[in-house]
Amino acid sequence: MPRTDPPENIDWSSHFQALALTSIEPQLQLFYQQGCIASDTPLAEVPFVAVDFETTGLDAEHDEIISIGLVPFDLSRIRIREARHWLPKPRQKLASESVVIHGITHSDINDAPDLEEVLGSVLEAIAGRIPVVHYRYIERPFLDAALKRRVNEGIQFPVVDTMELEARMHRQGFARKLSRFLGRKPVSIRLSDSRVRYSLPRYSQHHALTDAIATAELLQAQIRYHYSEDSPISELWC
Repeated sequence: MPRTDPPENIDWSSHFQALALTSIEPQLQLFYQQGCIASDTPLAEVPFVAVDFETTGLDAEHDEIISIGLVPFDLSRIRIREARHWLPKPRQKLASESVVIHGITHSDINDAPDLEEVLGSVLEAIAGRIPVVHYRYIERPFLDAALKRRVNEGIQFPVVDTMELEARMHRQGFARKLSRFLGRKPVSIRLSDSRVRYSLPRYSQHHALTDAIATAELLQAQIRYHYSEDSPISELWC
């Protein structure tokens, strides 16, 4: 899948204001009207929402979202009571390869709604918050592609990528040079392996809601170990 990111110097707050005026889809208009925090907002004041998708494959242009999990949080609290989980029905048959990974079968989604029926609830749950994901090339492009297929308009928003934060610390700069010099294999930055480095508990994998909670906990730990609560959100988002 193409790995494209917004421009590094984008002013998300102003960009949301512009998108609120130019968007045609009412649900997206409402989403953008909730605004986006300023880039200098301290991390302690940022309203986050951890998001995870399970999909029928890895190509956002052809594969579809089959499970959505999200949970709002901040640096001091994960709001489990406000967590949400959906099983939207894809418009294509499930491939046996993906069923092995996420464990969702045809019987699980026989009576499930199409993604279009839950999009309003999903957008409402993330509006006004900064989505946190582990590997941004899934959630943002898949939601964008899903919206384009259903309402003929995509979506734009910033994300904090906990995998990218781990890569900065373990696969870039001096850490990368040292590992290569010593002949070591690159440090794993998968969600489960990253959590081990912060002594976080092991959870079962490939359940959208569980992975969203795991991602929220990971970001809390990353910030406590490597950042300050006064650090601006611009140091983390992309």
